[in-house]
Amino acid sequence: MRNAHHTRTTRTTGRATRLALLGTGIALAVTGVSATAVQAADGGSGDITIDKVVINGGKPVVVGTTNVVSAKVSMTASDNSGIARTRYLSAMGPKPNYAQIWDDEITCVKVSATTSTCSGTLTFDPQASTGFVNNKAAATWDLGVLVSANDADFIHRDAATRFKVQRFSKLTVNAAPEPVKKGKTLTVTGKLSRANWEDNKYHGYATQSVKLQFRKKGSSTYTTVKTIRSSSTGALKTTVKASVDGYWRYSFAGTATTPAVSAAGDFVDVK
Repeated sequence: MRNAHHTRTTRTTGRATRLALLGTGIALAVTGVSATAVQAADGGSGDITIDKVVINGGKPVVVGTTNVVSAKVSMTASDNSGIARTRYLSAMGPKPNYAQIWDDEITCVKVSATTSTCSGTLTFDPQASTGFVNNKAAATWDLGVLVSANDADFIHRDAATRFKVQRFSKLTVNAAPEPVKKGKTLTVTGKLSRANWEDNKYHGYATQSVKLQFRKKGSSTYTTVKTIRSSSTGALKTTVKASVDGYWRYSFAGTATTPAVSAAGDFVDVK
């Protein structure tokens, strides 16, 4: 994630001046300290249209605690004179979280004389000091778009599309004892955790429904045996009777803020 305040302040001022000339129907303002992308009311001029916007292939953007995550943005627009350029693509989450792509980072390719597809890459850095900074970012984001045509038509949308940003999840499992006698009790433990962007660590995800599943040796299909809830620390623990050789795992269906995840199966040899 670029530090917009340090690297974009001068350029943002210049861009705001140029964008102001595009039409009197748009009120432009640069937001305070963070110098996020120019914000404007929805508006435009002429017959230019935004036809399609896709972010990250239509999948949520999932961010952990260390690595910068990239999400491709593809926006298709049309005008009878052809598309000149996309001025910016600005992703806005719950304040102060944002990510943006400026015009010099956007590539437009003609589809026809009237239509172009413009693309760029949003970046999400869990360790950034600006832009992407707290757990509120796990939410639905809006993508703002400003596009201009060769005949000076333009269109701006604060929410040309919406997408989800989620906290990366982890899930572990351990079935014991190994090996175990047939008919004896197996204790299956594990932990469900997810990224915390405020301290860049993984914390237990409390009171979530998690399925205990079993796959018989030689089979490729897991079957749900029971459903339990994670503890206040994300811990998982339950017991089952051992019957045949196979793999045990926990599986979490996910929530709006956290993606689904399944643990790697733990093989148990039943004697």
